Amino acid sequence: MSQVSTPSENRSMSPWPTFVVTAVAAYISTLDLSIVNVAFAEIAADFPEVSRGTISWVVTAYSILFGSLLVVFGRLADRVGRKKLFQIGSLLFLAGSVLCAIAPTMGMLIAGRAVQGVGGAIMTPASLGLLLSVFSLERRSQAVAWNGAVGALGVASGPTLGALFVDTFGWRSAFWINVPICLVVVLLAARYVKETPRIDSPRPDIGASVFVTLSVASLVWGISRAEEHSFTDSLVVSLFVAAVIFGVVVVKRTISHPVPLMPPAMFTVRSFSVANAATFLFGAAFSANILNNVLFLRSEWKYSVLEAGLYSVLAPVIVAATSFAIGRHISRIGFRRLLVGGPILFAVLVLIGAFIFTESPTPWSKWLPLMFVLGISIGLTFPTLSAATVHSLPPTLFSLGGAINNTSRQIGSAVGVALVVTIQTTSDGLAGFQRGWYFIATCSALAGVVALMQPHVENTNSR
Repeated sequence: MSQVSTPSENRSMSPWPTFVVTAVAAYISTLDLSIVNVAFAEIAADFPEVSRGTISWVVTAYSILFGSLLVVFGRLADRVGRKKLFQIGSLLFLAGSVLCAIAPTMGMLIAGRAVQGVGGAIMTPASLGLLLSVFSLERRSQAVAWNGAVGALGVASGPTLGALFVDTFGWRSAFWINVPICLVVVLLAARYVKETPRIDSPRPDIGASVFVTLSVASLVWGISRAEEHSFTDSLVVSLFVAAVIFGVVVVKRTISHPVPLMPPAMFTVRSFSVANAATFLFGAAFSANILNNVLFLRSEWKYSVLEAGLYSVLAPVIVAATSFAIGRHISRIGFRRLLVGGPILFAVLVLIGAFIFTESPTPWSKWLPLMFVLGISIGLTFPTLSAATVHSLPPTLFSLGGAINNTSRQIGSAVGVALVVTIQTTSDGLAGFQRGWYFIATCSALAGVVALMQPHVENTNSR
């Protein structure tokens, strides 16, 4: 039986073992959003009889289930126990990784990715709730910033790690890598992480959770399908219509139900709402830029998978270093300054790249210096977005708040990737990538503009 700790006990314990466990969980759950993209061609080669559309479900199945279930399990974690759900999610993620690694058929590989997606959706919001419960109010911004930095590092390092493992050990190694990490997470959580008190309150609107899942799943599926087909494809349009209909049902139930799944009062907290809007926009820019850069290196500069991965490794390292450095000072600097400056700097750097990169490779004189500063801009932004989201929420909504923020980033990423793929196809060669960078810069700049609405003074009563 899990031990349940009280807030006073949590404050007397060292929070760092919990931080390590939750940070590792954040890393592997976000790593799997991008690491498999690199292995796409190798997976297709192993299953030559399977269509490209079917193989795309290896990516899509994870994205849909991860993105659509975050809010549901965030709410559940706050009610039934965060450690309990965290352990269940970790074990499911482990099981899904094993299924993927040994899959003899495409059907089993897609099923394994679906299990991974469910496990990640359970594990992620529960881990954030656990993290916040062990840190004092004055250190929460730092802890959440660092945890968010690790999550961003997972997405950013996916192409590099994927390239290294796939090129050296084959595509199945992209899944085997999760197995020992998940085992360590489960064992450390059982030993060092204390259960949080369960919230004794009326059961929230379970019916709304079904419609939230259907709405987000329809949206993410539609966006993912649009990458391969178009936004005018009949099924894509139908999925978008379904997403809107289910979303309207969620809004109506949220307004009318006595115990809504997502309390409307959350969205009156200005730092929460503004941070989520900025997360959507910056998530679109961030993920679209990763894809645009990797495709540019592969198709224009003719680099191999491994070479493209190695030339992409600098930015994730700088993201991590910047995030950990800035985490100590977020409260002093203020969310607003960082959330305006970080995305604007990112936009300017992407525009510079669009003008200075040509068909002739210039990795040392232009690419790597720009990636160095780009990593700084990402390191200033993503951790601060994570911290700003939950800063003014009550402890009873930590997991749910974090889940909504992760959902915003996941949907933004899907939108950004789908749109940049569509934009690339409007022009051949370098011009297509330049248009992609223009779009990316626009999304990031809009995130900075939205962040101007962040409160000037961040405190627990900021609205």
